[in-house]
Amino acid sequence: MKHHSSSVIQLPPSFRCFVLIMALLSVMSVVAQGPNEANYDEARVPQYVLPDVLTCADGTVVTSVRAWERHRRPELMAMLASLEYGFTPKGMKNVRMSHQLVKENREALDGLATMQQVQLTFSRGGVTREALMLVFIPNVRKGRVPVIVGYNFRGNHSVMENEEILYSPYFQQLPNREDPVLKRGNQSSRWAVRDIVKRGYALVTMCYQDIFPDVADGGPRSVTALCDAESEPGTAWQALGAWAWGSSRMADWVVKQRWANKHQLVIMGHSRQGKAALWAGAQDKRFAVVISNDSGCGGAALSKREFGERVGQITRSFPHWFCPNFSRYGGREQELPFDQHELLALIAPRHLYVASAVEDRWADPHGEYLAAYHASPVFALYGLKGLSSPDMPAVNAPIMNHVGYHIREGIHDVTDYDWACYLDFCDKAFGR
Repeated sequence: MKHHSSSVIQLPPSFRCFVLIMALLSVMSVVAQGPNEANYDEARVPQYVLPDVLTCADGTVVTSVRAWERHRRPELMAMLASLEYGFTPKGMKNVRMSHQLVKENREALDGLATMQQVQLTFSRGGVTREALMLVFIPNVRKGRVPVIVGYNFRGNHSVMENEEILYSPYFQQLPNREDPVLKRGNQSSRWAVRDIVKRGYALVTMCYQDIFPDVADGGPRSVTALCDAESEPGTAWQALGAWAWGSSRMADWVVKQRWANKHQLVIMGHSRQGKAALWAGAQDKRFAVVISNDSGCGGAALSKREFGERVGQITRSFPHWFCPNFSRYGGREQELPFDQHELLALIAPRHLYVASAVEDRWADPHGEYLAAYHASPVFALYGLKGLSSPDMPAVNAPIMNHVGYHIREGIHDVTDYDWACYLDFCDKAFGR
């Protein structure tokens, strides 16, 4: 090492002032971009090491489907439940679900579909919760039809501008009847109902707020109140676990319908419901196709990239979504013993589709793609083709292997383009 003299170099006062200002700005920049803040700079993505999806905690390398299903898969399920999504209490198996057809129109969508509104009632120990499903069944069909299950955000009335559609139980309680969220069809652009029905698919949707009101203190009004917590406080399920549970209850109803093909059940979720759809798909193997739309942090995006929304930010803004243990990794993503590619791998050997949007940097499109890519070795274990390259495809150039992906132009949303891709992917998956 070279040593230099200790003589002090005298700087002009103006330059010393400039240096001081730049130093202060640098410090302010670091503060503004703290460890729990969103990052939109690829240059700030750290060097990270992803856990090998096919290596067990004891170092054993999985080389067969048998080893995956008997050892590695249960290990990952337990890890994700204990550190991210929470354990569903076993007592929830004792929840009684009843259903009632509240309303039916056999000539909906100008005769294209039968529209049903079905109330689900969940009860246990004297506690009840209600949810309302909105169902569209193609009138022209040969045999049983594939079914898409998915939550809506603003109530069933938001799916289309139709006075027949009843307000979901959560929205029936709103005191201000002039609230803009009560305007019919206020999110109809997200639901390509006619296209779905014309392609021969049934659609079953329900407001996610019926299952767990999306507020920090929503637990007592949610389905989680049907059963006392049975796990350690840090691993207790909250909203995402409850929403995943509710998706499976919709599936319970669907598979009993004469018009439904129980082997062609699809779950699609956007944003926070994309996270829930992935967790539901990991747990419930009846979902033959699992679709994540712009699900981001805690969904399809890799946490260790620390790009877009980060663990500290999401758990601070939405403390009721994940199990409490997940917040421990805020600003400490590199200490996570898992990452989201392992959640996606749990869908194998069923079909998986991940979608992103160019302007939705909050959800880290690159991280969503890489998670699907790094999940692909598990699909390969089954002899199925995942994503073969770490390089993202061009915009509006979907990949449709057993694992599918597209990134489209635009913002955080669900568009007709997305639905067209999803229907194409499902057609391919079901050999239609």
